[in-house]
Amino acid sequence: MGSWSVRLPLTPAEVERGQRLGALLRRARGCRSMLDVALASHISPETLRKIESGRVATPAFSTIAAIADTLGLSLDAVWAEMSQAERTVEDQSVLPVTGIDRWFRNAAPRESAVH
Repeated sequence: MGSWSVRLPLTPAEVERGQRLGALLRRARGCRSMLDVALASHISPETLRKIESGRVATPAFSTIAAIADTLGLSLDAVWAEMSQAERTVEDQSVLPVTGIDRWFRNAAPRESAVH
């Protein structure tokens, strides 16, 4: 028997973070076409459209790095925008979590096995 992998629904925080990321990328893209930015970033225009619309709330780190580079954004600026609403939760943490650690923890696919 094979196993199935099911992606769990996004949490409200993940949805909000994806929306903030999309808004940041749209602002940074300005009047550049989506096609131009996607091709320069080596991703499909559909992927960029989904990220900008917030439909892909947890894109791969390498994808965001490529888009940020194309748009002249620092990863620090991207992270600051994405983690804006998480700051109050972070202040309540027992252990400190660095930005890049949090990125990977939050961006990892949320899956569970279903048989």
